[in-house]
Amino acid sequence: MSASDTIWTSLPVPALIIDGADCVEKVNPAAELFLNLSARSLNGKNVLERLSIAAPLEEIFHRVRHNRSDLFVNDVDVTTGERAPVQCNLQAAPVGDDPDRVMLLISPREIADRLGRASMVKTAARSAIGMAEMLAHEIKNPLAGIAGAAQLLSMNLTGDDLELTDLIVDETRRVVKLLEQVEQFGNLRLPERKPVNLHDILDRARKSAEVGFGAHMLIEEDYDPSLPNTWGDPDQLTQVFLNLLKNASEAARGQGRIRLHTFYDYALRLRREDGSGQALPLQVEIIDDGPGLPPDIAGSVFEPFVSGRENGTGLGLALVSKIISDHDGWISVDSAPGRTVFRVSLPIAPKEV
Repeated sequence: MSASDTIWTSLPVPALIIDGADCVEKVNPAAELFLNLSARSLNGKNVLERLSIAAPLEEIFHRVRHNRSDLFVNDVDVTTGERAPVQCNLQAAPVGDDPDRVMLLISPREIADRLGRASMVKTAARSAIGMAEMLAHEIKNPLAGIAGAAQLLSMNLTGDDLELTDLIVDETRRVVKLLEQVEQFGNLRLPERKPVNLHDILDRARKSAEVGFGAHMLIEEDYDPSLPNTWGDPDQLTQVFLNLLKNASEAARGQGRIRLHTFYDYALRLRREDGSGQALPLQVEIIDDGPGLPPDIAGSVFEPFVSGRENGTGLGLALVSKIISDHDGWISVDSAPGRTVFRVSLPIAPKEV
């Protein structure tokens, strides 16, 4: 057995090699065990015929082949129809120099539990969020008093003493802001959905960015003028695109280019565990020319408290993911140095409304 075959069979997570026709070319033992299907029953079969994955696999494979870079999707249900759905993280990656073959890695939570990794992080995150929700109000009140007292003291101070009171005020405001973000993440209401013009939402977010955190960024529009309305909550969708614009701006350190790209994809559907599909034809891409995501967090950027920035809270993208999920949509990221693309896929507003 070659070294590459040894590594392949030793992978602790299910892995499949997909050929240019989206058929299974090879599976590892972990995939056979997880899917409860033999390699013989999988090889040569279209992956969509054998697996039900709540993510648009055709789109994922297309983007990996086109961009020649990894793509990560978190928190999707995977089933073969013969077992209960299991929530997993997906990673799709090109295979060597082959332009067509794609490796699909499936990381089930049950395997992460056995390995003692992701589940511990997520449990800690949930506990921290729950604790913050309970204590945020009680903490913010004394913080406001501390900031007010420091401001009163500063009226009679100069020099180094004044710098210290200013530091107290700045730090208390920063902590309050963090608590407010945690509260928002934990207490987000369900969307109040209605027909929404995505370009109106994007314009609203762009104008807000241009007078604030994105003042030194070049924000370009590349819109499909025929894009129909989506079915969503205007305020929550505005929050989504504001967070994505802020993320792009901070990644570029306020000096770079962001492109807002909308288009219609007739083929994009989200597969459900019962085999049915949810059409998600409305596509919005936030594209920046920053340094890209750090490789060690690229697969978990939508999880709470995961951040690639110093002093980052790691809640902005987690909030984005939660809102898009509540809108029956899909979000993914494709990142490489010089080009990071966050894509949001949403359904069309129903005609009878």
